[in-house]
Amino acid sequence: MLQVNNINQYYGGSHILRDVSLQAELGKVTVVLGRNGVGKTTLLKSLMGLVPIRSGSIELDGKPLHQATPYERARAGLGFVPQGREIFGRLTVQENLAMGLAGKPAGTPVPAELFELFPVLKQMLGRRGGDLSGGQQQQLAIARALAAKPRLLILDEPTEGIQPSIIKDIGRVIRMLAQRGDMAILLVEQYYDFARELADDYIVMERGAVLAHGKGRNMEIDDVRSLVAI
Repeated sequence: MLQVNNINQYYGGSHILRDVSLQAELGKVTVVLGRNGVGKTTLLKSLMGLVPIRSGSIELDGKPLHQATPYERARAGLGFVPQGREIFGRLTVQENLAMGLAGKPAGTPVPAELFELFPVLKQMLGRRGGDLSGGQQQQLAIARALAAKPRLLILDEPTEGIQPSIIKDIGRVIRMLAQRGDMAILLVEQYYDFARELADDYIVMERGAVLAHGKGRNMEIDDVRSLVAI
């Protein structure tokens, strides 16, 4: 389980994250919502160690991570799918997937289950990542993060710029991964209906702080849509 306690983060003199606390449990999808610019992506980068926090703590399975490097966090079990996918456009699908195994012993094979989750990738192993459609690139980015079998999968707006049919496929995979019970999933999402369908728990951020939180089944009762409407 991921446990985040009262983290604060600054860019220069700007206070971006303000005493943010949350948890993500095994077998559950925790959704983070909020309008643009409220600190959602900064939160995820802070979890991965890509930006430093000023105070607070980050733990995975009871082990502190807030002073660890990004690669140490990846080896500890954090898998990150960044906004914009950030695959390696000149590398093949096979090579992109192999990059997800960089922290594993040499010769570790790409898990076969990735091609069960995303069959289209098996057909395109020799194709360059930059030649894939946006939806296929997103599937590749998720598969790359899953290759190392993380304990926590972190997804930053996976539906951005994706066609509806692939959004449904991605939602199906996220729910399937959660139901296995061996992984926690933290999902930042702007698409409210997608988030509501997947959320076991939700968090709403505003101005770098947690504005509201609760159970996913109560999102309509709690009128979460109005809190994130632009």
